[in-house]
Amino acid sequence: MRKIGVTILGFILLITAAKAQQTAKDSVYTGKKHTLDKIAGVVGSSIILQSDIELKYASYLAQGNAPNPAIKCQILQNFLTQKLLAQQAVIDSIDVKDDEVDNDVDRRMRSMIQRAGGQDRLEKFLGRSVIQYKDEIRPDIREELTAQKMQQKITANVNTTPQDVKTFFNKIPTDSLPTFNKEVEVGQIVFNPKLNKEEKEAFRQKAEELLARIKKGEDFGALARLYSQDPGSAVEGGDLGFADRNTFVKEFASWAFKLRAGELSPVFETEYGFHFLQVIDRRGEQVHVRHILIIPTITQESLNRTKAKADSIYTLMMHNKKIDFSTAAAYYSDDKETKYNGGMLLNAQNVETRTTYIPTDRLEPEVALTVDTMKAGNITPAKLYTGADGKKSYRILYLKSSTDAHKASLTSDYPKIKEYATNDKINRTVSQWFQKRRKQTFIKIDPEYQGCPSLIGWPTPITAANEVKP
Repeated sequence: MRKIGVTILGFILLITAAKAQQTAKDSVYTGKKHTLDKIAGVVGSSIILQSDIELKYASYLAQGNAPNPAIKCQILQNFLTQKLLAQQAVIDSIDVKDDEVDNDVDRRMRSMIQRAGGQDRLEKFLGRSVIQYKDEIRPDIREELTAQKMQQKITANVNTTPQDVKTFFNKIPTDSLPTFNKEVEVGQIVFNPKLNKEEKEAFRQKAEELLARIKKGEDFGALARLYSQDPGSAVEGGDLGFADRNTFVKEFASWAFKLRAGELSPVFETEYGFHFLQVIDRRGEQVHVRHILIIPTITQESLNRTKAKADSIYTLMMHNKKIDFSTAAAYYSDDKETKYNGGMLLNAQNVETRTTYIPTDRLEPEVALTVDTMKAGNITPAKLYTGADGKKSYRILYLKSSTDAHKASLTSDYPKIKEYATNDKINRTVSQWFQKRRKQTFIKIDPEYQGCPSLIGWPTPITAANEVKP
């Protein structure tokens, strides 16, 4: 079973734009006219096509953002900066290795294949093979990675001292100081209910019966549509399309890459439930399979067992004092994301800094309600929670700290202020570099974008155009 679900609407938007982008590029190379074959910008010897901008805008919409044509100004500016950086990287002998490009291309293609629901479906959308498309996007990916390396070089020596932070903070007008929402540090120990062998048997047997019906001649696709509980593939007759080994969980991949085309696997179990699959075709390191999934239903008995276990761990921590929260999380929590972090939740909006300070409005609603009644240092008894996916689990929560909403303070918010100060210093360093570089490079922008506020000053003045060689 796939590790990541499919976002069909977002995928269609991206693929439609990708096809339009390639059509426009083909038109440039062949000399044929096309409505999207329009040069939106020129940087030195490089061009930016209107279709390049449309592709990025489609990605913006696919992420759930509201339509906003003004975003295209920002997109064009990003392309202009990328071209400038990439061209300077050539001068500075900054190189991106082939394997770096290949790894990034492969990562993006895996994501697109997953979102499409398989390689076959992706290739139908693209109108070309994945191999062809990878070759087509490789130059763009190389340029993007090169620009990133060049920017890293420009900002490599940026260092923010405590005095820099203080100076930055003191320059902010008092009435303009940001307000930070209430933030908490919350830990959790999660206990997922598990069925015993006897409870699982009815669900395994259902999968076995379906497999037996297929072996007797019934249509695999028809039974998948009727009985499979995998929402991403059931409507496709269980078809998962072509995918590589990393697309699937371990047990699924083991059978998918062991069988020959046409062969059926036995019923096997993964973290998702009971499956059986059929290999349709093999293509190098990719396999085309279809499957049927039966998901076991949690019983009240399994919930009771889980609560008893959670209660016993709570007793060990709170009454017997034989184990602390962090150790209990590492030993007993079923949540892979937090158990090796002392049970502490990370701010999903700021994962790069691995901060444990989370605004309360970013917590799950049920967790936020519980935390709101707690004091710092409190640990709750086990309580039943229902996740966004509908799955139930018992959780023990720990409130490590709580900070009320307040105006920014250099004393209490120094790490955040330092981050803002560092970003400001980086932005100023990059901006100064661009101001200098723009004067040395021929830049032309299509009239459609010359009214963009963010692009004022970018085009090479007509009087200087002859002095700057493209």
